[in-house]
Amino acid sequence: MEFLAKEYGYVALVVVAYCFLSIWMGIQVGMARKKYKVYYPTLYALESENKDAKLFNCVQRGHQNSLEMMPMFFVLMILGGMAHPCISAALGLFYTVTRYFYFTGYSTGDPQKRLTIGKYGFLALLGLKICTISLAINLLRR
Repeated sequence: MEFLAKEYGYVALVVVAYCFLSIWMGIQVGMARKKYKVYYPTLYALESENKDAKLFNCVQRGHQNSLEMMPMFFVLMILGGMAHPCISAALGLFYTVTRYFYFTGYSTGDPQKRLTIGKYGFLALLGLKICTISLAINLLRR
């Protein structure tokens, strides 16, 4: 793997950390399913059928949104990290932390609380996009 800087290992570790966060979120959804009696294959609870629907749906939505963002995050980490491994790893770690707070804020049942710290994750994604654009420009200039 001589084509990657040794610091690229940090990028790999951050990607794995996000995977662990995603697994933890999935476990929280499973626990919420039991607590609020929302059984598979139901993805979201209906308020007409379950008095705790909003609480469950907020937990589910916090995880679902993180899953929706995961492919873009991983691609930006993998590509941007090739040119800027330390910066990408730092941005990725920051993003992972903000996703934790996004999820825990959402899981309170008040969707606005997902944004308290979670909103700053988009700054990390912007930084990762810049790292990836830098990679693209450097490749095209060769």
